[in-house]
Amino acid sequence: MENAIITSDQNIQNIEDIFIHLKKNRQGIKDTTAKTRIKKLKLLEKYILDHRSDIQNAIHKDFNKNPIETDATEILSTLGLLRHARKNLKKWMKPNKVGTPISMLGTSSKVIYEPKGACLIISPWNYPFYLAMGPLIYAIAAGNTVALKPSEISSNTSLFIEKMIKDLFPDNEVKVVLGGVETSTKLLELKFDHIFFTGSPQVGKVIMNAASKNLSSVTLELGGKSPTVVLNDADLKDASDKITWGKFINAGQTCIAPDYCLVPKESEAEFVDQMQNTINEFYSPDGEVIELSKDFARIISNKHFIRLQHLINDAAEKGATVMMNGEMHEETRYIPPTLLTNVTDDMLIMQEEIFGPILPIKTYKNVDEALEYIASKEKPLALYVFGQKKKDIQYVIHHSTAGGTSINDTVLHINNPELPFGGVNNSGIGKSHGIYGFMGFSNQRAILKNRVGMTGIKPIYPPYGDLASKLLDFIIKKF
Repeated sequence: MENAIITSDQNIQNIEDIFIHLKKNRQGIKDTTAKTRIKKLKLLEKYILDHRSDIQNAIHKDFNKNPIETDATEILSTLGLLRHARKNLKKWMKPNKVGTPISMLGTSSKVIYEPKGACLIISPWNYPFYLAMGPLIYAIAAGNTVALKPSEISSNTSLFIEKMIKDLFPDNEVKVVLGGVETSTKLLELKFDHIFFTGSPQVGKVIMNAASKNLSSVTLELGGKSPTVVLNDADLKDASDKITWGKFINAGQTCIAPDYCLVPKESEAEFVDQMQNTINEFYSPDGEVIELSKDFARIISNKHFIRLQHLINDAAEKGATVMMNGEMHEETRYIPPTLLTNVTDDMLIMQEEIFGPILPIKTYKNVDEALEYIASKEKPLALYVFGQKKKDIQYVIHHSTAGGTSINDTVLHINNPELPFGGVNNSGIGKSHGIYGFMGFSNQRAILKNRVGMTGIKPIYPPYGDLASKLLDFIIKKF
């Protein structure tokens, strides 16, 4: 593995110049037509297809990830958003005529969608291509200029993104800014019209605080502890397959991965057995150690490895049963798929988002107990429920809240661009994907038109008299 954290903040001195150029070009990009923007999306799509192996290689250097997994989670997911935006952009950009109340007789109204302007996108390391490209697609579609700050941790992918953007866009339209925390801090001092951030709730608060100083609007895609509720009639084999996939893809480094499972007490032993069997089926089909599997990714950095190791050790010391399929190796940043039972709330692993290949399993006596436990936590980015009775599944959904939910599956809801993606409060602010992504980078501007010489509302101009009083009395009572 060859990823090395980008620590150079060589762009500090010219960041303000970059911002000025993006700001000066706002009107020029705003003036572009749907046809022009679609052409840009087509060029981006072609570049991705032409450089598919380069993307796979960069992500492999960062995560030791199988190219097939990169195709599924980074390239195909990006192309899905891009193609959907390209096909629907003309419709999204059309003004939306709205109705006229009787009190506004003689006027007409519509909503137009104009770009917010110069936008800042700060993307994370865990899906370094997809989570940078997603917001960029909608920023371009909405007609904005963009400063894109990819993660310094997934350095190989960030360097590829820098080259790609330089090949495709002028510096005053889309510009990649590389660097670490100092670079992000400098960018956040500038008066961007919109900031799109994907990352942890802790850093999200920093972003929101910085944005408030300039009253920049924000979209925050955050995370948290996304629960999975396994109901007492769930097909445990089916559930274990889907939970194993959603949890251990990208070695658990997924913002909407199942963070912990709630299972009926009487089903715990069978569920754990099924999970262990599925883990072996996925990553050790011939009985080899999972560390040799080409299908299991690695932890992004030594810092994150040590954090996850500490979570496991803390849980073990406090009484959790640790079922680890192999041994951890810091030199290769390898942590095997790990199940924990007998977990308690005093354990660190139940207090913070795991973001790694570790799945705590808690039991419950009845579904209300499970729902009360979920409600005691921050609102999650995702919630998953497995069961066969529609009324029981709806009961869980009705008595909980989350950014998104998959029923009898995990993670998949993120792949439908017709659905909004985002969190609630601590797990995020604002929505993305599809028209919601376009709206996030657009100002919905209200336009009202009256006819020249129209006298319909003049009776309510001062000086007020009986006619104004009678007219208002009539409208208030009747309409």
